[in-house]
Amino acid sequence: MTGVPASAAGGSSGAHGARGPAAAADDARSEVSGSAPGPDSDGRPARGGKIAAAAVNQASVWNVANLLTMLRLVLVPGFVALMLANGGYDPAWRSLAWAAFAVAMITDLFDGHLARTYDLVTDFGKIADPIADKAIMGAALICLSALGDLPWWVTAVILGRELGITLLRFLVIRYGVIPASRGGKLKTLTQGVAVGMYVLALTGWLATLRFWVMAVAVVLTVVTGLDYVRQAIVLRRQGIAEHAAALEEKEA
Repeated sequence: MTGVPASAAGGSSGAHGARGPAAAADDARSEVSGSAPGPDSDGRPARGGKIAAAAVNQASVWNVANLLTMLRLVLVPGFVALMLANGGYDPAWRSLAWAAFAVAMITDLFDGHLARTYDLVTDFGKIADPIADKAIMGAALICLSALGDLPWWVTAVILGRELGITLLRFLVIRYGVIPASRGGKLKTLTQGVAVGMYVLALTGWLATLRFWVMAVAVVLTVVTGLDYVRQAIVLRRQGIAEHAAALEEKEA
């Protein structure tokens, strides 16, 4: 009636007419919900979709499981400072160092459980969690050996095993994942208790007890390490055999 083109009188209605009612409804839902619009009619993803998805993934890093892992990483230098304060033999400072070590061990029990239970597993957590575990344990063992409370060969055995098994997991990851065994979990618990007892300035029968607890921890460290090596060899052989069988089947 007025002679004004539809595109000028109502640009959105013109666009909706060109794209169809389904696209118009999709745009309306996007405006109401505040979410990014869906794909265009030609199948291309709407602009801003990848940016929105990246923002969601980035925000998911800041969850309670990862925060506990970060706390363990922060505790490492604090633990070392407390452990070596006043020459490293002051019972009061050693007690504070034990408290920091205990907090780190407790958070180690919870962050992985929380991540798996509430679907909070992230790439950051997969990398940072084992680093935090080995950092606090390695710092404690090195400090104890440097102060003369623990023989260096014990520190070498425990840290060598941990680093070796971590490297072994990466080498066989193409064939599968080596699961954590009950023996490995018992080893971790025994190591934590033994190192914690050595951090404290214990005397008398408690000092004798911690020696035997550490002895058990060393034995479990070696035994479980050899078991992981066995699992890695079996896993690699199975992976190679399955790959060869798949190639033969493909050629046939």
